[in-house]
Amino acid sequence: MNENDPGGFDLIGFGEAMVLFQPEGALRSAERTTVHVAGAELNLCAAAARAGLRTAYCSRVGADPLGEKIVDHAASFGIATDLVTTDYQRPTGLFVKDVRPDGVRRVHYYRRGSAASALSDEDARRVLASRPRLVAVSGITSALSDSARDAVRTLLTQAPAFGVQVAYDPNLRPALGDLDAQIAEARSLFPHVSVLLIGTDEAEPLFGTAEPEAVFRAARAAGVAETVLKAGPDGCWYAEGDVATHLPSAATTVVDPVGAGDAFAGAYLAGRVRGATPAGAAWLAGQFAAAIVARPGDTDGLPAPAEAEALLAAALTTHPSARLPS
Repeated sequence: MNENDPGGFDLIGFGEAMVLFQPEGALRSAERTTVHVAGAELNLCAAAARAGLRTAYCSRVGADPLGEKIVDHAASFGIATDLVTTDYQRPTGLFVKDVRPDGVRRVHYYRRGSAASALSDEDARRVLASRPRLVAVSGITSALSDSARDAVRTLLTQAPAFGVQVAYDPNLRPALGDLDAQIAEARSLFPHVSVLLIGTDEAEPLFGTAEPEAVFRAARAAGVAETVLKAGPDGCWYAEGDVATHLPSAATTVVDPVGAGDAFAGAYLAGRVRGATPAGAAWLAGQFAAAIVARPGDTDGLPAPAEAEALLAAALTTHPSARLPS
């Protein structure tokens, strides 16, 4: 990773955040619900901020209480929100979880025409003008709308001119439209990606293989500078040179897996920005992901600041197989 510091932020996340309404049990019969904030890039920023990075978030929210809640949530992690624009014409997106009697979870999204779907080149240019060390974005944003897709393209293609590196998570989502189009879009962006954060479930459609060393070779051939392969409950694979190494999951308790991949990505990037090797960054990321899955919610399980600081120190000074410092 680039060790120069061209601007005030280490990392800026770019994308949509929404408010989640999570009922107790099945939605149809629920009388109570809890309210949370969620979004891949914002979750990533929360993990990176907790790991000590100077972090900002760029998005659009509606002029409504849901938008205010998103801004407050970001600020509670120390994430700068100056790049969040209030849209007085469009609402903040929301989604609702439904836990069926058979235990299957379904998610209902209400994001069409949302403020974040109007993200555009104007927003991308504001991010680049801030000259962060790193920008984090995902394929979810590209799939929101034509203008959001163009904004992501602008970020990736123009980032080198501003001395900015880009971390990209394809985050393929069939619910957001034509999956083949999402795959084609992701492939077109690979030559501009500094760090690719990809799941094993996405590797097959994107590269034609989920075999780790083959994925790393294919990513390098596509122009990606650095790749880490997220394997969910099986941990992750990272590469140093031509050698792919497996790191098992650090999770011992799994309550809710949602948000683990975002926490992993934020912690991995934080480790790399702070000078950790890919091995050390992957170990740090695994610790953050394990903390997230042990509690409900996308960010509630993040390590406390003092614990996060100790984990980062361990990632910088110990072998990735080291245990959590006592």
